[in-house]
Parts: sequence; structure tokens; C-alpha cells
Amino acid sequence: MALDIKICGLKTDKALAAALAGGASHVGFIFFAKSPRYVEPAEAGRLREAARGKAKAVAVTVDAGDAFLDEIVEKMQPDMLQLHGAETPDRVADLTARYGLPVIKALPVSEAADLGRVKAFIGIADRFLFDAKPPKGSELPGGNGLAFDWRILAGLDAGVDYMLSGGLNAGNIGDALRLVNPPGIDVSSGVESAPGVKEPALIEQFFRAVGAARDNRAA
Repeated sequence: MALDIKICGLKTDKALAAALAGGASHVGFIFFAKSPRYVEPAEAGRLREAARGKAKAVAVTVDAGDAFLDEIVEKMQPDMLQLHGAETPDRVADLTARYGLPVIKALPVSEAADLGRVKAFIGIADRFLFDAKPPKGSELPGGNGLAFDWRILAGLDAGVDYMLSGGLNAGNIGDALRLVNPPGIDVSSGVESAPGVKEPALIEQFFRAVGAARDNRAA
């Protein structure tokens, strides 16, 4: 099974180039002003041109209003939307109809009961992203560098398409792939030298670790 790999929170040409060189299937751009990974829609549009035909460009938003989403879609021309806030199934359905784009719905996870929220989005969201619940007081719904107990995902119904996120890095991605064998993975803070600062060398290291883990599994 092919493994989708999303490098999220990209802001620079060098980081994007490293993601594409490593074989990223998805590249993500953050449109949440409180995030250190925030990028303006026009700049994301410029960056995403390098990904055309190579990786899917994902616009990541958090409870964004229609006007801001209109600007993002117009200026960036994303391949997908990722909704990382408290969006309801009705909101997801409305945005899918409005833009005609596939939607990834992010859901925070800390215990098995949290997966109960998936059911309401089945047939509405195109894919899920499971991230660790943010720490108390955090203003960021994701990108906090925290992992959850990945074994929880064993309780998912077969056929649920998702990406695993939250605290992934070169040091633990092998364990994540061995324990849950997710259809996709998403990394952001795990390839940064400081909050919001993607490090090409760490991106390359992450892809090497993924490759090594997959080789070990095949062997």
C-alpha cells in the first residue's frame, strides 16, 4: 500500500524543495494567524506552483470564514482543504459544495472515545487527520509537537481513510508505522529547528527514517 506523506506548515522555497525531493505526496500551507507557520494566501500561491504535478497542495484553516476561504482558494488554488477547527459536518458539506475541493477533517484525539466523532463525518469528509489534543491553554489546534497513543486507532472501522499526525519525527516514525500502519502521515514541528522554521536537513532525515522503516517492514 502506498503511504501518503504530508509535510505541513511550509513557508520557504528551500523547505518546499526538500519536501518534494523527499517524495511528499502532500504539502500543507497554514492559514491561521496565531500559528508561527502562518503564510499569506498570495505567498502560498507562489510557493505551491513548484508542487503542481508533484504533490497535492493543501490549504489548512481553522474555523475560517467564507471571505477568507474565498481569498485562499482564489490566490493559492489548493488541491484540497484541511479543516482543523470545530467545523461541523454541515459546515464541511457546505464548503465541499462551495469550492468543489476534497476536504480533510482534522480531529483531536487523546482517548478511544474521541474516535466516536468520526461517524458524523463519514461520507462528508474525504479524509481524516488524527492529531493529539492540544495542551490546556494552547492557542494552536495542531503543530504542538505532541503525540497520542497511536494504538487507539486500532479501534477504527476498516476503510476509514486517515493521516496520522501529532509529534511525529525521524526518531519515532518507525514505531508509528509499525504499530498502526496508517494510510498517510503528516509532520510539521518534527522537521523544524524552531517553531515555524522548517529545516531541510530534518525533512531529508524524516524521509530517510520513513524509508528505513518501510524497508524493515518489507524484510
